[in-house]
Amino acid sequence: MQGTVILRAGTPNDENRDYLPEAIKGSDMVVNENGNNSQPYPERLVECTGTLTEDGLSDRWYEYVPESYDGSEPVPLVVGNHGGLMTGWGHAIYTSWTMVADREGFICVFPDAHQARIWQVEGMFNDHTPTFLGDRQLAKVPADYRENHDLNFLKALIAKMQEKYKIDAGRIFMQGMSAGNLMTAQFCRYYGNILAGAAGSGGPTQLDMLFTDDGAIKNAAGPLPVWQARPETNGTPPGRPYGEPVLNRFNRFYWMALNECEKTPQISIVGEHNFAFYKGAKGDVVYHDIKKRDHGQTLDEAFLYWDYFFSGLRRNADGSVTQSETILPRTGDAYAFAVADGTDKAWFCNKVVPMRVPAVKWQKLKYHGLDGGQKVRGEYLCIPVSFLAEVCGAEYRPGADTLTAELVLPDGRRLQFARGSIGCVIDNDLRSMYCEALHRGGELLVSIEWFCRYILNLQVSECDGVAYITDHFSTLSANLADVIRELLYGKPFPRHFRYMEYEEVKQSSANLQGENAKP
Repeated sequence: MQGTVILRAGTPNDENRDYLPEAIKGSDMVVNENGNNSQPYPERLVECTGTLTEDGLSDRWYEYVPESYDGSEPVPLVVGNHGGLMTGWGHAIYTSWTMVADREGFICVFPDAHQARIWQVEGMFNDHTPTFLGDRQLAKVPADYRENHDLNFLKALIAKMQEKYKIDAGRIFMQGMSAGNLMTAQFCRYYGNILAGAAGSGGPTQLDMLFTDDGAIKNAAGPLPVWQARPETNGTPPGRPYGEPVLNRFNRFYWMALNECEKTPQISIVGEHNFAFYKGAKGDVVYHDIKKRDHGQTLDEAFLYWDYFFSGLRRNADGSVTQSETILPRTGDAYAFAVADGTDKAWFCNKVVPMRVPAVKWQKLKYHGLDGGQKVRGEYLCIPVSFLAEVCGAEYRPGADTLTAELVLPDGRRLQFARGSIGCVIDNDLRSMYCEALHRGGELLVSIEWFCRYILNLQVSECDGVAYITDHFSTLSANLADVIRELLYGKPFPRHFRYMEYEEVKQSSANLQGENAKP
C-alpha cells in the first residue's frame, strides 16, 4: 500500500548565494537556484559514522527509514551519491528521494565522499594527480580500482544496510548527481552486478574511462539498466566538456552496446522532460534531457526514476535483470511526429518514415525600405503538404502541375495552397500563413509550425533545426533533438570515438563481459 506524498513548507533564504549553506542542516530553510530547489531538512534523516572498510578509515553517511518500515518484509534500498563539494544530507534535501521513500516504503542512504567532499573518480582530473581543488586537499585516485576507498566504502555501506535492515537484495539501486553521477557510473562499471539499476544527472564520464585506445568497452561487471539525465544547459564544471553532445552520445552508446539495446527508441516529451526509452535484451537505457535546465537535478527526478524505471527492475539470483511493468510505462507519445531540416525522413508513430522531398528551413525576409538590404523576420521549417495529409488523415489532391494542392481534412475543412503564396484558402476564406508556400521536387511545402498550430491546434516545439509536434504540452530539448537527428539522418549510432562501428563495439563488449564478468 502506498503512503502519502506530503510537501512540507520551508523558510526561503532568497538572499543566500551559497549552494549548500550549512544553516540548512536540521532547519526548515530552503534554497532555490534556477530549479535547484531544496526541501526542508527531513526529520527522519539520521547521521551515522563508522569504519566499514579494511583500510581503517572512518566515514559518514545519512540514513532515511520511512515510518512505514517495520522489518517484517524486505524493502528496496536506494543509495544517493552527492555532487562535488556537497554532502550526503545535501543530496537528501536537493532530491525528493525521501518523499518517494515515504510513498513506496523503501530505505535511502546518502553517503559522504571520504575526503574534501570530492569522490575518488577516475578521469575527473585528467592526470589523476591534483592535490588541491581550491583550498581543498584531494586524495589521488588509485590506479587499481580495488584500492579506491570510496568504491570500497559504497560497497561496504550497501552490505552494512543489508545487515542493519531487511533489504531486498534484488532491488538495490544507486543514483548520483554531477560528481556523484560520475561515482555512480564508476561503481556500475566495477560493481554494477550488485545493483538492479542505476541513474544519474549531469556529469557524463570521460570517454577514455569507457573505451580502450583500440575501441573496446571497459567494463568488469556486465550489463545494467541505466538512466542518464542530461540537463540541456549543463555546461558545468567550467572548462570541462560535460555539456558537449558527443560526450553525452557516447555515454549513452556505451550502455546501449553493453545492454544490447535496439537502435530505435520510444520517444516521449512531457512538459520540459524529454525521454528516449531504449529497449535492451540485457537491460534498458533511458536517455533524459530537461529543457532549459542547468547543471543539477530537478526536485521531481527521483519520482521519475522510480515511476518510470526502478519500480520495475529486479536483479535475479542468476545475475540477470527482470524488467517488469513500471508505475509509468516507458512508451513513446501516442501522437507525435518530428522533422529535421534537410532530410526526407520523418519521425511518426515511433518510427522513421519517408517524405517525398526533404524539409526546408525557410526565412521570411523584409527588404522594402532597406536600400537593397534585408532582415529576417522569421525562420520556418517547411515540409511537403503530402506528408501533412498523412499525419492528419487528410485527403491529398495535388494539382496537375503540382504548383497547387488541396487537402480535405477529416472534419470536412478544405484547404488550398499555391506556390509562392503566403495565403491558404480555408473553405471559402483566405488566411495568411507564416511564410509563402515553396515548390521543390514536384511537391508543395508549407510551414509545419503554422499548419500544426493554426489548423490542427497541436503543440509545436523547435530546437536546433528539429520540430516536434504533439497533442499535449511538450518542449523539445537539445539532446533529444540530437537523438532525433541521428534517427532521421540514418545514423542512430554515431561512429565510435576510435572509429569503430556500433556492431563491432557491441561484439567487443560481449567478448569483454565473458572475460571480466566478475569484479
